[in-house]
Amino acid sequence: MLKTESLNVFYDELQALIGVSIEIHERDLLVIIGSNGAGKTTLLKTLSGLLRPREGRILFEGEPIENEPTDRICMRGIIQVPEGRKLFPQMTVRENLEMGAYLPKAKGKLEERLLEIFQFFPFLNDRGRQFAGTLSGGEQQMLAIARALMAGPRLLMLDEPTLGLSPKIALEIYTFLKRLNGSGMSLLLVSQDVIQALKISNRAYIIENGQVIMEGPGQEFLRNPKVKEAYLGI
Repeated sequence: MLKTESLNVFYDELQALIGVSIEIHERDLLVIIGSNGAGKTTLLKTLSGLLRPREGRILFEGEPIENEPTDRICMRGIIQVPEGRKLFPQMTVRENLEMGAYLPKAKGKLEERLLEIFQFFPFLNDRGRQFAGTLSGGEQQMLAIARALMAGPRLLMLDEPTLGLSPKIALEIYTFLKRLNGSGMSLLLVSQDVIQALKISNRAYIIENGQVIMEGPGQEFLRNPKVKEAYLGI
């Protein structure tokens, strides 16, 4: 579905990604793990068109997109839920959801998408007139995911969706993501919550110092002694 070929990405003269090559397949739930500053968020921003690779290619369904503007990338169905949620706190829940349907195709299906979202997240229907900034942290994260789904993504990318949340709420979000993947959606998940993320994944990559150092099935990562020692504290 999507693959990168030897991506080299810089912030000025500081290289953040070094020859990164990954593949995302249809219906994947792909997890990328790594320590702070490893390059995980940089990779997502590059896939979204917010950063440009100095070298390398990004192919979506066989077509190069590394030089496309972000709005065109979104129109192809690549949608990102950023770290920190980035909601509009002084807008209502419904207004935030409507902002997610900014793409031309999504605007025509606004009410249909809202009904689907309310089936996934019934509380959003009840809180439609409430300001997004007054929701709890977990509710805000669910709203951020719901807003992204309003765009009708084909590939949903999530950057640290459980950061700062209680274990109970984090588990609810992982359960929802697994359910969403089971419905046929492809997901790319960046997370430092390594155990839970790997449990729901079918494939995973480890990035360190801007480079991919390991890839394979998520369950194998959970059993790998090196991964257990470095990332699971076991």
